[in-house]
Amino acid sequence: MVKDALHDAEERMKGALHALTESLATVRTGRASPALVEKLMVEYYGAPTPLMQLASISAPEPRLLTIKPFDASSLKSIEKAIQASDLNINPSNDGKIIRLSLPPLTEERRKDLVKVVHHRLEEARVAVRNVRRDTHNDLREFEKEKVITEDELKHGETDLQKLTDKYVEQIETHGKKKEEEIKQI
Repeated sequence: MVKDALHDAEERMKGALHALTESLATVRTGRASPALVEKLMVEYYGAPTPLMQLASISAPEPRLLTIKPFDASSLKSIEKAIQASDLNINPSNDGKIIRLSLPPLTEERRKDLVKVVHHRLEEARVAVRNVRRDTHNDLREFEKEKVITEDELKHGETDLQKLTDKYVEQIETHGKKKEEEIKQI
């Protein structure tokens, strides 16, 4: 019973870590990365659609992204979505391909991006702690209902704390790595 609860908690913590990883991929660093725009929602025939489903995205140079739509009629809507996003990048369009030239990051913009990263890290830590709280409450409930013994509860709490510490540490590692990428000139 305790093992099942801990296994479930670990799966949910992995989910929080995965969500953080995807979220951090969208934060701009000094290099061009297709992940910056892949999840950008584009209005396509009246339905919001992720850009990665509408076009091939590549980074031929360190500061350049090219977006080649599968359907040429979606070019204008892709361009509008990029302009409306918080990327602060002006797309240039030659009728077939959209080019996004990424300007070098200013020191002020780097500091802002670090703040964004810290905010997302805190959200991930909160998600992991919420999983711990829910699982801990479940374990207490099992003990109240006499499904597990008091000793099993104590061991479960200890293992749960170790699991939480492990995932919080991984979150910190991801955060430090992303921060270094942003600060790199």
